[in-house]
Order: sequence, then C-alpha cells, then structure tokens
Amino acid sequence: MSAATSHRQVSNLPLLVASIMLATLMQVIDTTIANVALPDMQGSLSATQDQVSWVLTSYIVAAAIATPATGWLAAKLGRRRLLAFAIGGFTIASMLCAVAGDIGQMVGFRVLQGLFGAALVPISQSTLLDVFPKEKHGAAMAMWGMGVMIGPILGPPLGGWLTDHYSWHWVFLINLPIGIAALMGVLASVPPDEAHDYRFDWRGFLLLAAGVGGLQLMLDRGESQDWFSALEIQLEAGIAFLGFYLYWVHWRTAERPFLDLGLLRDRSFLSGNIFIFVIGVVLFATMALLPPYLQSLMGYPVVTTGLLMAPRGVGTLVAMLLVGRLLARGVDARALIFTGLMLTVVSLWQMAHFSADMPSGPVIWAGVIQGLGLGLVFVPVSTMAYATLPGPRRTEAAGMFSLTRNLGSSIGISLVMTVLSRSTQTNHAELASRITPYGHTPLPAGIDLHSVGGLAALNGEVSRQAAAIAFLNDFWLMMILTVAAIPLLLLFRRPRRDAAPVPAAAAIDH
Repeated sequence: MSAATSHRQVSNLPLLVASIMLATLMQVIDTTIANVALPDMQGSLSATQDQVSWVLTSYIVAAAIATPATGWLAAKLGRRRLLAFAIGGFTIASMLCAVAGDIGQMVGFRVLQGLFGAALVPISQSTLLDVFPKEKHGAAMAMWGMGVMIGPILGPPLGGWLTDHYSWHWVFLINLPIGIAALMGVLASVPPDEAHDYRFDWRGFLLLAAGVGGLQLMLDRGESQDWFSALEIQLEAGIAFLGFYLYWVHWRTAERPFLDLGLLRDRSFLSGNIFIFVIGVVLFATMALLPPYLQSLMGYPVVTTGLLMAPRGVGTLVAMLLVGRLLARGVDARALIFTGLMLTVVSLWQMAHFSADMPSGPVIWAGVIQGLGLGLVFVPVSTMAYATLPGPRRTEAAGMFSLTRNLGSSIGISLVMTVLSRSTQTNHAELASRITPYGHTPLPAGIDLHSVGGLAALNGEVSRQAAAIAFLNDFWLMMILTVAAIPLLLLFRRPRRDAAPVPAAAAIDH
C-alpha cells in the first residue's frame, strides 16, 4: 500500500488534533486529579480510609481490564464511532461521579469512567498515526504525548485548586465542558471508517481480564494488607497468574485471539513496550512520592505542592515541542532516547540528594530536568514502536502499548510505596537504637528525654528523619532502574531513512 493511501485525508486536521488531544487529556488527568480530593470525599460520602481508596483503585482496574478490548471495538464499531461513544460515556460517567450520594455509587460510577475511558488513549494514538503521513509521525506523537505526559502532572494541582476553591464535585464536573467540546470536534473532523463484523473472543477476554484485574488489585491492595501474609493478596496473585498463563495457552490455539501476543515478535514494538513500561514506573512513581515528601517533610500545603510539581510539565512540554522537529530533520531517535534517559538519571540523582530542610529551588530544577528527559524519551519510543507494524494492526498494538504503560505505573507505585514503608520502619529502628540517655548523639534543641512530651517530640523527629532517608532510597532505586534500561536501546532497529524526508507519495507501507 502506498503512503498516499496509508493515511486518511481529513477536511479539518487542526480540529481533529485538538479534539483528540482534549479527549486524551481528559482521560489521563482523571488518573490523578481525584487524589488530593480524597479526604473531602471521605467525609462527604461517610466512607472509611480503606473504602475511599477504591475511588482510585476502581478506576485504574476498570481501565486496565478494558484497554485490551480497544482493537476489537475499533474493528467492530469503527474508530470514529468508538471515539464518540467513549467520550460521551466518559463525560456522562463523570457527571454521575459528581452527584454520587455514597461510596458505593461513587465506586460504581468510577468503574464506568474507567470502562469508557480505557479506549480513549489507544484509539486517539492510532487515529493520529492514521491521519498523518509516515514522515510526520514524530510530530503527531509529540502532540499526542503532550496530553499523556502532562495530564498526570496537571492532575494534582488542578484537583487541589478546585477542591480548595469550590468542592470535590468539581473534580468531575470540569469534564463536562471538555467532553462536550471534544465530542463535537470528533464528530465534525474524524473521517468515518469501515466497520468489520469480527467475532468477539469472550474466553480470551475473560482470561486476560482476570489476569490484569488480579494483578492490579494485588498491587493496589498489597501494602495496606501486608502483602502475602493476607489471604486476599494470595488469592489475587493466584488469579493473576492463572489468568495470564491460561490466556497464553489460549492465544497459542485460538484462530483470532482477543489480543495478539504475536505483535511482540516485532523487535521494535517489543522494545517500545519495555521502554514505555520503564517510563510508566519512573513517571508515576515520582508522582506518587513527591506530594507526600513535599507536604509531610517540607511542610508545603496542597496547592503549593501542586505548583512545585508544575515545572515538570513545562519541561515535558518544551521537550515535546523540540523532539517532533528533531525527528523530522532525521535525528536518530535512539540518540534522543539516550539523551532523555541520561537527563532522567541526572534528575533522579538530584532527588536522591534532597533534604527536608532545603529551599524549593532544587525541587523545581529536578522537575524541569526530569520533564525534559521523559519528554525526549516518550515521543521517539512511541514513534519507533509502530515503525515496522502494518497500519491495520496499529489500533490493537496501541491497546497493548497503553496496557503496558498502565502496568508499569501500577507496579512502579506499588514498588516504591512498599520500599518506602519497609525502609521507614528499618530506618526508624536503626536511628532510635543510637539514641540513649548516655550516648553522644546530638539531640534537637528543646527535647528533654526525661519527660513524656520530650520523648514524643523525639520520636516525631526520628520518624521524620527515617521517612526522609526512605524517600531518598526510592529515588536511588528509580535511578538504578533507568540506568539499567539504557542498554535496551540496542534492541531497536536502526531507522532506515534517507537524508531527506521521504515524500508521502513515494513511501511504502508494508
């Protein structure tokens, strides 16, 4: 197929891009915007701490389970119809979340949000790849990546501002004007495409849903339930293992499996999935660690914490504005990925040397550098992952790509929170053992070991220092993980391109 027909001609490309970016941003922001509003929701909905955590968990689990179905739904309904259905459903579910009267309704509506929103990220990515010619895929992924990478960063400050100035209901109501604008834009600009009556692989879907759902629940609930000492976590781990194993067996025998694992035989696509997994770990684990560090140890309020994290988004935006142009001019994508990974390593090294008593400057600069690094990695990885895949497979591949990113974020958050908890306990015991009435350890001014108040103050300071060390250990861990990912660049095939961009009419899409 020639490139002249490998991408669709659209009447209003700017409107299409804007509409798809709005939809993507709306869905991605909702993964983090509700975090800072949980305390207000807990009181308003009369929920326990454990119950209110399901406001986050239910959305993540539902989206993870439904994401792999994007390929089949796009074939069955067509991309345009699926986009409209997903945006409309997500917007309605957001309104229902805003009027929820108890925790049961809220969790149910968040499940609906996750189910409708699951298709938005992969279908928007594959649509942009479809409407842009191959030589402009780098620029297309740069525009799309702005929403995916900046969304989680904008979520906490936006959620904090809305909750402080209005109420937690506006965390969801803000999706109403965005959803309506995105829906109208999609209906006006996305070209209709042909639907196919493919049989749905129910057995494969149920097996994969069991695997993904079991893994997500295990990761989300593990730390609060003391991991494998709890029967619940043992059962969820068993369900996850059986689900993934039985799906692998099913995939080898099914004529048209629900999600074709054979896509991973493409070396570039496999490499892209590995790197997007690492990006998911680093980005979302950092997003999970920084708010409690800034609030609990450095004493910043919620809104200020969000503002201090905003420069990370500025760095990402700058990187994505540059990277599309660099790719279009023939810069080797692997060189950009290497540069981005090194910048990310530098930022994590800076974060591993944070101090609870430092000014805000190091936090801002580390965020800007990490934003630049992740922005330089994300777009080339997204571009190269699909470079050798045929066009008809991109929607299914985009579903797998998004699922891998989500799993990376879940595993990353679970890993750093577990290390944080265990390391805090270990550090507390070690620091406390060195303090005796007869030792030479210098104590903070005003602390009297012979009074109850003095002992309580001392324990609070020991806990603070133990937590500070634990946070730094997590930053070191993520830095090591990022360094370990650098040799995987060798897995990417060397891009085959001429010195000048290939004209659209002459490019060949295999």
